[in-house]
Amino acid sequence: MISKYISPLVDSLLILFLSFLIDLVFGEPPDKIHPTVWMGNVIKYFKPKIKSGYPKIEKKNGILMGLLTIMLFAVPVRFGLFWIQRLFGQVVYIIASAILLKPTFALKCMKQYTIPIADAILKEDEGRARQLLHYIVRRDPDKLDKRHMISATVESIGEGTVDGITSPLFYFALFGVPGAVAFRVINTLDSMVGYRDQYHVDIGWFSARMDTVANYLPVRLTAILMVLSAFLLQEDWRGSWRILQRDKNVTESPNAGWTMSAIAGTLNIQLEKKGFYILGDDRGDLSPDHIIRALRTMELTAYLFCILIVFPILLFKMLILK
Repeated sequence: MISKYISPLVDSLLILFLSFLIDLVFGEPPDKIHPTVWMGNVIKYFKPKIKSGYPKIEKKNGILMGLLTIMLFAVPVRFGLFWIQRLFGQVVYIIASAILLKPTFALKCMKQYTIPIADAILKEDEGRARQLLHYIVRRDPDKLDKRHMISATVESIGEGTVDGITSPLFYFALFGVPGAVAFRVINTLDSMVGYRDQYHVDIGWFSARMDTVANYLPVRLTAILMVLSAFLLQEDWRGSWRILQRDKNVTESPNAGWTMSAIAGTLNIQLEKKGFYILGDDRGDLSPDHIIRALRTMELTAYLFCILIVFPILLFKMLILK
């Protein structure tokens, strides 16, 4: 009888393990079949169509676009996996679930984008570094010097630990693969329409708020685990905790400052986005090695999140079902 309740837990852990294995071996799927690219194409299609010139109407349209886009991706995943399980059995269901979960997070991808930046800076090829930065930051890399290029990269690693790894895994733990897919839609919506410029301010307000709410708890849990990672990696965990407490609310976003300040303290560096925020203490120049150390912190934090957050949630769900 107990196997009835343990089985869903084991299945979820197998799905999680297999999705990490797929990420390690294959990385991201090609753009043509990448769900995040499809999400972006759907949002691009909707965006001009929900513009009206009237703020109230645009806000309502933004809500409809957000909810409809989530449903377009999460609902087919939910019912598709249900029928795969019914028709083809548990093994195929677990494999299909892992394949669908993988594109919702990107551990290997972050390393693939940022290690070449560190290498380019190490070789003093700042032109190449700026070219690569276009893929991970919104700010204009052409206006950044070496210090601020490294800062932007480390900031992206810190923030991307949540957006790109721990948040989708958090919602996988709570709601299964459809939950992770729904989060990826929310995050993609925010990255495409969640701006405050005149064009997006009304159509994107709902998407921006959904992303803020969705990340609220995962980012705080992740920041705390970054401090633990700093301790395990023999980095400055006391500095990580101190800077986290001091600078977590410096950024305009209520979420972004948490992991970025924790990683700044971990590495004993100062991160700066000119005109917006400064995180951490100025202890000298930044080096490409700070990028590599930030990646190590990100990777360990992701694994700790699975062990200390995802697994307990899955276990709690099993006990509730029992």
